[in-house]
This record gives sequence, structure tokens and C-alpha cells, in this order.
Amino acid sequence: MRRRTGEETRQLLLSIGLDMLFERGAAIGVEHIRLQEVLRRAGLTTGAAYRLWADQTEYQHDLALAMLRLRFADPIENATAAVEQLMEDGADVDTIIRAASETHALDSERRGEGRGSRDTEAFLLALALRASGATTPELRAASRERHEESVEGFSRFYERLMKAYGYRMKTPYTVRDFTEAMAALGEGFAIHALEGIEHPPLDIAEDDEAPTGRWSLFGLAVRALAAGFMTRDVPATSDESPEATEGRDPETPAAPRSGADDADSRGRRAPLRSPSR
Repeated sequence: MRRRTGEETRQLLLSIGLDMLFERGAAIGVEHIRLQEVLRRAGLTTGAAYRLWADQTEYQHDLALAMLRLRFADPIENATAAVEQLMEDGADVDTIIRAASETHALDSERRGEGRGSRDTEAFLLALALRASGATTPELRAASRERHEESVEGFSRFYERLMKAYGYRMKTPYTVRDFTEAMAALGEGFAIHALEGIEHPPLDIAEDDEAPTGRWSLFGLAVRALAAGFMTRDVPATSDESPEATEGRDPETPAAPRSGADDADSRGRRAPLRSPSR
């Protein structure tokens, strides 16, 4: 049997450490992943590890770095999958917001269930490491890089939704401003989940002063944030003059546009999937 290279051994031991993080949850932290236990699982001797790392602290640093860089899927894959068919069916904005918000890590009970659960665990583990404070420039850089990748991906996702539903950003806001605010909101609720804080649904009746139906608090916050940042876009060629739309509630749900701008070469609306959570 061919002997492993040093890099192959390194990747094996980091992979086992990551598995242990997933088994034990975000709260345990990398400092509780002991190199001796990792070596026992790998069936290797102490010497194999200490040819790669000077001590356990160095191993734990590299394990945290590997966790921050780990992604199982595109940052927006789960959100895209949640709304794509609804878009094809002509769902209104409220339906889209409810569906997309349900993909977020709102409570611990949903972890490990259904599509994207591994992605959710990776997101929560990385978030826990970021929230605990990166201790080296390399870890801080990896944390910033992960955040930037997510912001770029979700900015494209929101731009496509806005185009499909006929919205634009209010001046002087940018899509990035909205995405950064959404990231802070989502990460805040995810930290609640890490702390075991429940996120119960809200059932809103017809006579309530809020959008009717079953909502998560996160979904309602997203809806309010979108209303604060966005407004309906009235093209210059529209039959409606700006005066005709003045005073219209920007929260009023709309169906997606079906014009040529939103169609592919076969006459279907182009999917929302982004090339890049």
C-alpha cells in the first residue's frame, strides 16, 4: 500500500476533526477537539501529527481555518431552490419571502432535517467561530472572505428577484446595503438558534394590522426590511405614470413580471440560480 504524503495525512486529520465538530455541535468549539482523539480515530501515532503541527494549538488553529472555509454548496443554493418553482408558478412577493425565510437556520429542532441540513450545520459552526472572535490575522481574513462571498452571491440573488417582481432600490441605497442588513439580521437570528432560543411562528388573522397567514418573525422582519429599502419600479414606457403610482404602498405584493427581459431563449422565465451561503 502506498504511504500517505504529509499533505494527505494533514487533510485526513483535519477531515476527522471537522467530523467531530459536526457530531458535537457548534457550542463545543475547536478547543475541545483533542489531537490525541483525532489520531486514535485515524489509527495514527502521535509522531504523524507532530511532523505537521508543533502542538495541539496549531492543529486547532488549522481546524478552525478549515471550518471557516468549508462550504458544501453555493451560498444561495437553498434559497434559490425554495423559490424557483414558486417563481415559475407566478407566486406573489409575500409567498416568496415566506418560502425563502423558511430556509434559514431559525431553530435547533430543524437541524439535521431535510435538504441542506449539512449546509445549515456548516453555516452555524462557521458563525459560532466568527462570533467567538478570530484570534489570528489568517482566521480573521478567512472570516471576512466567507462573509464577502455570501454578500456577493446574495446580492445577485436579490437583484434577480427585484427585476422579476418590478422593484428597485430607493435612493441612496444599493443592493449591497440591503444585503449587508439582511446578513446582520439573518446571523442574529442564527445566533439565537445556537443559544437555543425558540423561534415560534406567528399566525396573523385577516383583521390584524399585518400581512395575513403564518409567518416566522424572521420572515416578517425581512418583509419590513425590503419595504424600507425598496420601491416599485415604474419603467418610462409603462402605462402607469409616476403620478398614478404615487402613494402606493411599497409593500403591496406583486406577481413576477412576464416580459421578455425575464425570459430565456425558449420563452420561459430564467431561473434564479446564481453562479456563486
